[in-house]
Amino acid sequence: MVEDDPKDVELTLTALEDYNLANEVVVVRDGEEALNYLNCRNEYAERSSGNPAVMLLDLKLPKVDGLEVLRQVKSNDALSLIPVVVLTSSREEKDLIASYKLGVNAYVVKPVDFHEFVNAIKELGVFWAVINAPPPGS
Repeated sequence: MVEDDPKDVELTLTALEDYNLANEVVVVRDGEEALNYLNCRNEYAERSSGNPAVMLLDLKLPKVDGLEVLRQVKSNDALSLIPVVVLTSSREEKDLIASYKLGVNAYVVKPVDFHEFVNAIKELGVFWAVINAPPPGS
């Protein structure tokens, strides 16, 4: 999960835990750290290889923004099959269009209401962990 706002991280993890969907959630705080994790470099050079089952990506990240992270993930053969869900507060049409042009799998605008946010995360978690059939080798 690539998220800049600690409050949203806590809410997301709580919602996933409520449905036992938080077995292994890796949280990074900026786009540079996300790319380091995905590419097993720098502080993540020793992590076991393998791609996440799904990536929740905020567009408004420090260091490297979410659209650039998405661009790099979808243009890298080793990472391109990772399902990416943009989870953002941006309702701007340009962000939505850019995300889909870059190959995002889903674009979800974060609800402002606490209960709506938690429910949205639970539904996302159930879909990606239970309902969706992942690409082979994931």
